[in-house]
Amino acid sequence: MTNETACPPPVLWAQNKEDVFLTFNVEAKDPDIKIEKSSVYFNGINVRDNKTYEVTIPLHDAVIPEKSNFVNKGRCIEMVLRKENVTGRFWSSLTSDKKKPHYLKIDFNKWCDEDDEEVEDAGALNLNEMLEAMGGDRGAGDKKPSFDDLESDSDDDNLPDLE
Repeated sequence: MTNETACPPPVLWAQNKEDVFLTFNVEAKDPDIKIEKSSVYFNGINVRDNKTYEVTIPLHDAVIPEKSNFVNKGRCIEMVLRKENVTGRFWSSLTSDKKKPHYLKIDFNKWCDEDDEEVEDAGALNLNEMLEAMGGDRGAGDKKPSFDDLESDSDDDNLPDLE
């Protein structure tokens, strides 16, 4: 199964409370991919340079292979792994190894912090609620501020018309 000339592909990863997202940055036509409970296997030949990429990633925690999937987007392969323990904490890393592999990078476009998840679950305050909460004790009662009575002190008054 292991090819001596193969090297690991560039992999981006991110997570949320329920899923782990992997992006294999290889343009491979028919990659061999296996999603197992404790690991992910990838083997593919890059269409552009005919180079073979292969890696087995030992996962930090268990996933549910039956609820995990991948799609070949042509330029990359995107994978969603369903975490087995969705009530637990976020994974501290993708791999069960203590060292960080050189081919593995964080996908900041998809990344979600644990704190962000809690805010999302609790429901974010909208702007009006936030302003009311901040300005509730100003002594103005229910009167909303108006800007109609402010004097114009702008340099824009003497600008010529646009042609």
